[in-house]
Amino acid sequence: MHRHAGSDAGADPHACGADPGAVLARGEALCRERGLQFTPLRREVLEAVAAAERPQGAYDVAERLSRPGRRVAPVSVYRALDFLMEQGLVHRIASRNAFIPCAHAHGPGEGVVFLICRTCGGVDETSSREVERGLGRTLERAGFRPSHSILEVEGDCGACLERERAG
Repeated sequence: MHRHAGSDAGADPHACGADPGAVLARGEALCRERGLQFTPLRREVLEAVAAAERPQGAYDVAERLSRPGRRVAPVSVYRALDFLMEQGLVHRIASRNAFIPCAHAHGPGEGVVFLICRTCGGVDETSSREVERGLGRTLERAGFRPSHSILEVEGDCGACLERERAG
């Protein structure tokens, strides 16, 4: 489960990677617009990440793409994932060293907050103007200029908390 939880900026909540076809279409369009090559391996890696139910590591993706007579090396998958991250098509969950698809474009300077459920492993993605402002003030006081920011928060999702209360 990886989904976009919306944001306090008034954006409509939408699934992050829920529709592999939409993720691939966005990848193709973005590469075409930017004059970049959307190689077969990049496409396959994006498709594998988008189709997965959980965040995927490079080794998971390599295993998924390998078949008799064709072994996909994890280093090749890492290169494809680096490209996909640079283009904003996948996000890396640092605490899990795993990747999730992103079917939408983030606004300039918009930080990402991942809500990672320690019970079911689900990942929600959201953004928050309050978090951005607070982090911005903290970084300014420290004299630090970030290139991007991603915040990971681990805990229990609403569905797991509800099951816990019911059980």
